[in-house]
Amino acid sequence: MTHRPAPTDIAIHPLIAGRWSPRAYADRPVAHAQVIALLEAARWAPSAYNVQPWRFVVFEKASDTAAFERAFRLLVPFNQSWNANAQVLIAVLADTLTAKGEANPSASYDAGAAGMALLLQAHAQGLAAHAMGGFDRTGLKEAFDIPQRFEALSIISIAHHGDARALPDALAERELAPRARLALNDIAQFGGWSAPRQASPA
Repeated sequence: MTHRPAPTDIAIHPLIAGRWSPRAYADRPVAHAQVIALLEAARWAPSAYNVQPWRFVVFEKASDTAAFERAFRLLVPFNQSWNANAQVLIAVLADTLTAKGEANPSASYDAGAAGMALLLQAHAQGLAAHAMGGFDRTGLKEAFDIPQRFEALSIISIAHHGDARALPDALAERELAPRARLALNDIAQFGGWSAPRQASPA
């Protein structure tokens, strides 16, 4: 299944409503040109003072299998279990220091925006993309000589969409389940912060 638009309360852009995080991947290569387009989309994300703190380490199975496998082994076992057909892994990093060597408090926020731009571009290209927090951050930095100043935020796996029915039953059920989010009232407040709503006493 490739088309799972979010059941939004208010109409939003189809690109945003349509983006989701699939786990059913097809075992066929993703073209290098498509990967470059993903990175180009990320390059144009917004950042505080235009510092652009995002960095990406890209592992393509088709062109460097050894490096891809080293990165793949850093995923937690659950993520390895459904990423067998992943074709590209992209590590999303944030440069925590400015050019002056000072701490950049916006680094993770800005790098996250670049990651979202990458995910939206993947969806626009008809690719399946899934961002993961379940990986060995220390191991990633050690395995690929990533300097200490860079924070490893996420690994995004990329592939062509596959058949959800090929997944284990539990994952297939999750793949096909209705999409859901917290209600707007639970995430947004207008005019200031107020205490969470309390249930009325019985």
